[in-house]
Amino acid sequence: MEGTITRHWEYICNHNKEKTKILGDKNVDPICEDSENKFDFSVMSYNILSQDLLEDNSHLYRHCRRPVLHWSFRFPNILKEIKHFDADVLCLQEVQEDHYGAEIRPSLESLGYHCEYKMRTGRKPDGCAICFKHSKFSLLSVNPVEFYRPDVPLLDRDNVGLVLLLQPKIPSAASPAICVANTHLLYNPRRGDIKLTQLAMLLAEISSVAHQKDGSFCPIVMCGDFNSVPGSPLYSFIKEGKLNYEGLPIGKVSGQEQSSRGQRILSIPIWPPNLGISQNCVYEVQQVPKVEKTDSDLTQTELDKTEALVTAEKVSSNLQHHFSLSSVYSHYFPDTGIPEVTTCHSRSAITVDYIFYSAEKEDVSGQPGAEVALVGGLKLLARLSLLTEQDLWTVNGLPNENNSSDHLPLLAKFRLEL
Repeated sequence: MEGTITRHWEYICNHNKEKTKILGDKNVDPICEDSENKFDFSVMSYNILSQDLLEDNSHLYRHCRRPVLHWSFRFPNILKEIKHFDADVLCLQEVQEDHYGAEIRPSLESLGYHCEYKMRTGRKPDGCAICFKHSKFSLLSVNPVEFYRPDVPLLDRDNVGLVLLLQPKIPSAASPAICVANTHLLYNPRRGDIKLTQLAMLLAEISSVAHQKDGSFCPIVMCGDFNSVPGSPLYSFIKEGKLNYEGLPIGKVSGQEQSSRGQRILSIPIWPPNLGISQNCVYEVQQVPKVEKTDSDLTQTELDKTEALVTAEKVSSNLQHHFSLSSVYSHYFPDTGIPEVTTCHSRSAITVDYIFYSAEKEDVSGQPGAEVALVGGLKLLARLSLLTEQDLWTVNGLPNENNSSDHLPLLAKFRLEL
């Protein structure tokens, strides 16, 4: 029988850094500055490992005892974890369709969740789910995103995303909606061009869903398995809101592989104009080139020139997005500098899973040229600690007797100040 690993809540409030063990009592919670007008909620992001993918990649689980790999053993464990942490919002990846219909959805509904699901395209049997507590939120909109595009040769993979707009149930004050996004980007370390384009498509959908009448964005939580490591260009783009990818080797985008020998460089632009998404990661209305003569008066050469001109004006190797996103986790243990890991199997132990959120900006309005505080930003109250690779091998890696996926669940508690 393998041992168990202990994870504890880390409280982020500046005046209270104490660590509290999980004792099964959900109220063991050092008080962060309290406020009347607030809405607190918790989010779990969890790649639960689709059984079909486990069986198709059995070489990754050679370290496991066979019985712990059966779905009949794994599902009760996963459900027990979900029940134990009791998050208000669940973002699940690798949710297998037949298991979702027969077991996962009914079980979660019996725990008070409303579930939305988007299966991968093609013949892929799994997808992403977002489930939320009826008692905390009502559903405003469901927006699935398919990254497969038959008209764009680059986008020939079946990954998907799902974006929900949720309304907090608050008796007293009016609250902005909260935009929750979930995705599982392409794994292939050598195809950074596809990963960046999939991310841009997700950001464009979030931008469209989270956009408010006054031009600002409502608070955003973006979860998922991004198949990219901390500090990689893709990760930095999410956090910094900009990326100049000129000269970047295609396999360096996600940071999963060290060598870039013989790799081609990302093309500029990465995706073609007919995708309808700008370099600012928003949906754009396709502009028809304005020309003096009608098309019938132009020779084909002139037409080609006009199109080339229009393209040349727009092309830049700078990607941008308009959100101010922070990561719930810091990815390294402060005392030792050892990396945290979110996934561990026979081949590797790294971080690829994240919860990003739109942080409250500091109110520095007294300073010239400073940004005004973002109304309705989220404050991170606490996160469930992650582990080192060494910690995980003390319990024979993942999956094991108690942890039934090859990923760890990520958990965060947020406060929305009203």
